[in-house]
Amino acid sequence: AAVTMEIYISIILASLLIIPFALKTFSPYVWMDIVYFGDLVRILVKFVARRRRRPLFFVLDRFLEQTEAHPDNTFIVFENESYTYACTDKRSNKIANALQSHAGYKGGDTVALFMGNEPTFLFTWLALAKLGSPVALLNHNIRTKSLLHCFNCCKAKVLIAAAELKEAVEDVLPSLIEQGVTVLLMSKNSDTPGIQSFSDEVEKASDDPIPRSFRSHITFKSPAVYIYTSGTTGLPKAAVVNQNRILTALAVLSSNGVVSSDVFYLNLPLYHTAGFVVGFIGTIETGSTIILKRKFSASQFWDDCRKHNVTVIQYIGEVMRYLCCAPKKDNDKDHKVRLAIGNGIRAEIWKEFLNRFGNIQIREFYASTEGNVGFLNYVGKIGAIGRVHFFHQKLFPYTLVKYDTERDEPVRDANGLCIESREPGLLVSKITNLAPFSGYAQNEEQTERKRLHNVLKKGDLYFNTGDLMRIDKDNFIYFQDRVGDTFRWKGENVATTEVSDILTICDCLKEANVYGVQVPGHEGRIGMAAVTLKKEVQFDGRKIYNHVVSCLPSYARPRFIRMQSTVEVTGTFKQMKVKLVEMGFDPGRIQDPLYILDDNAKSYVPLTAQIYHAIISGSTKL
Repeated sequence: AAVTMEIYISIILASLLIIPFALKTFSPYVWMDIVYFGDLVRILVKFVARRRRRPLFFVLDRFLEQTEAHPDNTFIVFENESYTYACTDKRSNKIANALQSHAGYKGGDTVALFMGNEPTFLFTWLALAKLGSPVALLNHNIRTKSLLHCFNCCKAKVLIAAAELKEAVEDVLPSLIEQGVTVLLMSKNSDTPGIQSFSDEVEKASDDPIPRSFRSHITFKSPAVYIYTSGTTGLPKAAVVNQNRILTALAVLSSNGVVSSDVFYLNLPLYHTAGFVVGFIGTIETGSTIILKRKFSASQFWDDCRKHNVTVIQYIGEVMRYLCCAPKKDNDKDHKVRLAIGNGIRAEIWKEFLNRFGNIQIREFYASTEGNVGFLNYVGKIGAIGRVHFFHQKLFPYTLVKYDTERDEPVRDANGLCIESREPGLLVSKITNLAPFSGYAQNEEQTERKRLHNVLKKGDLYFNTGDLMRIDKDNFIYFQDRVGDTFRWKGENVATTEVSDILTICDCLKEANVYGVQVPGHEGRIGMAAVTLKKEVQFDGRKIYNHVVSCLPSYARPRFIRMQSTVEVTGTFKQMKVKLVEMGFDPGRIQDPLYILDDNAKSYVPLTAQIYHAIISGSTKL
């Protein structure tokens, strides 16, 4: 019996030793999945605990907690100035006190903030939060019609603008005056009737704390901020971000790997979700230090990181590629950056970034300003935006459905329901109390367009992300393209982002904006690319031809190339396509050099008026 017991014990011990190796072999991500599940539970527990606090707990309260806990810690560093948590608190008190005593403002009024990346932006938002006012974050690059449109979306009663944006405000001032809007300029004087100086009032104001009663009317459903979409296909839309959503973001950001001792480099626009929520709100949660930059600069990026001992950087869209395209230096790996947080990095750039700048942990995530679903690539799988997780899907139900890019709508079966697909499909997420969709301010039509009815069963309601995704055999999910950007040619779908990535691998090309253009007599749209060249490099049609032929199937190869000095992008580096698509490939309308792929010459050759007319007349088939 003793021998038998020893055998059983030996088997048990052997099994305990073998199980980890077996799991690593057959389920290599199981431990990371378990850790991620633990993170989800912690996030939910923290969120629920904060929701239950009385009086109600908001993001501002977290800032006040941090200020009380370590008032002398540096919160913001900007150019040659630094501000502690206590100093930031007092500055925001002065703005709040000056505003609440101003005749043009009433407590709780929506206020539009028209300002670039500077400490006053952050002070002012905190001040307005103390007064219980929703804040519309206006893109400081927009002008005239777009500016007025964005302002009107949120029905703001007050506009607070930076001094350097005075001319932009003057362009729309008659309309603002007609609406009875109070316009305040962050300057000590203003000689324009209708625009009042505000900095002088702030300087004179008290820095006494603002009583909680000033914001007692705020609930979790109250708007906190209005954040505008980029407007790549038209006028921007104002996404409503309520107090509950921003509190949710606070809980999520508590597990992003950032700690209070970290130094966070914030160079993305504060008017956008990435800069405002991930950067600003995220550091409020962790109690970290912000190194604030007016705008992104590839040439200054790493020098700033070295100067300020930056440990965490943030990226979006093309930022990583801009860094990789900058001239190489011997000290590229000489820095203290350990973590990069963001979304939109493509696989090839990811590899190049790590190879060039060292072993930096990249936390790629997927989310959108107004969306109700998000993913985190907690495994670090290059190219993936996240991993499909059973528990995540139970909490926030989502799926991929087949999508018809020609008809620009989901494919439906005989019962009128969508068809699920792990291959490239449209990501949709169920709208629930835990995952709501608040929509767009003053735009019910656009709000309804993002709602998808009767998806998996009659009567259900999903949020249409507008993003095409795919899921691989290991349950990693990958971004493919935006709906509307993907086009169909020769019966095949072409993902513009993938073609852009492949083009920019070519030695001579710096940037590539890929889109589809219509050709008379042909179904679908054929590929075209607006490109820029690297410095001191000539266009090499033969080299580019050989590159696309070796890397892309025939239907995905850009037939036309348009040379540009710069590729037009939004404030968050999203490429603009609408005007390019409208202009097509007509050399009579386009001043830029145009080229066409010529299989006989095995090169991209100049697109002449004669070739163009031959295509339009149908004598030359594509």
